[in-house]
Amino acid sequence: MRTLSSILTSLILAGWVSTIAILAIQNATPVALKFLTFQSIQIPVGLILAFSVSTGGIAGAVLPLLLKAQR
Repeated sequence: MRTLSSILTSLILAGWVSTIAILAIQNATPVALKFLTFQSIQIPVGLILAFSVSTGGIAGAVLPLLLKAQR
């Protein structure tokens, strides 16, 4: 059962990674992010998307470990 769970998790992760890669390649138009009065340099949409997904994935993996340590 654990092997099936690992394979299924790997397939889902591979699907998301390939989807993000395809979207990153197709969206090469540079954009500038704006927050309140701040504006970033112009970077491709795909790079912003890839950075956001990787940051969320890392946070999603680390957060349960931190919450478990507090209990």
